[in-house]
Amino acid sequence: MPVMSAVERAFCRSAAWGSFARHVVLPWALERRPLSGDVLELGGGAGAMADGVARRFPDLRLTVTDLDPAMVDAARRRLTLRGVTVQQADVTAMTFEDASFDYVTSYLMLHHVIEWKTALAETRRVLRPGGQLLGYDLTDTPTARWIHRLDRSPHRLLRRDDLADGLAAVGFEEITVSPTLGGQVMRFRATKAIDA
Repeated sequence: MPVMSAVERAFCRSAAWGSFARHVVLPWALERRPLSGDVLELGGGAGAMADGVARRFPDLRLTVTDLDPAMVDAARRRLTLRGVTVQQADVTAMTFEDASFDYVTSYLMLHHVIEWKTALAETRRVLRPGGQLLGYDLTDTPTARWIHRLDRSPHRLLRRDDLADGLAAVGFEEITVSPTLGGQVMRFRATKAIDA
């Protein structure tokens, strides 16, 4: 999985993104559902979304990961006082024990993972039975392809059906993948079966 481009790093560290993420994107991405228990955020960047989660749900145990060491350092600086655990991790080979988390979240991260099906399988592995994957990502559209060609970051944009099929292929159930913003973005939710 690649580290962020300079453009993405600047975006993730900006105060404007932090405020927008907390007040607009996070409630929308979570569909206004509460989070509880042990929560893992994949590819958390500089911690903008995690900061919003920690403020909204102060009693949960939140772990944030990112592959990029610069983003891990930025997230640690931002989140340590909130009691959030931040660590470097590759979403295709996580070191967490099986069934460690009640929720796994992914916000604008999955399209950066070339081996995205492996990341989905790893996500299911670390979820507890009945646990949910929640998130959103860019959809494979001409606009998204243009943006990523411009900033030259490695990526693999997905179509809605590809993501839904990939989630089912690794064993998720109750899968919802909903396009929004004219199909530019998709919000997704999937559950690990209770008897898994």
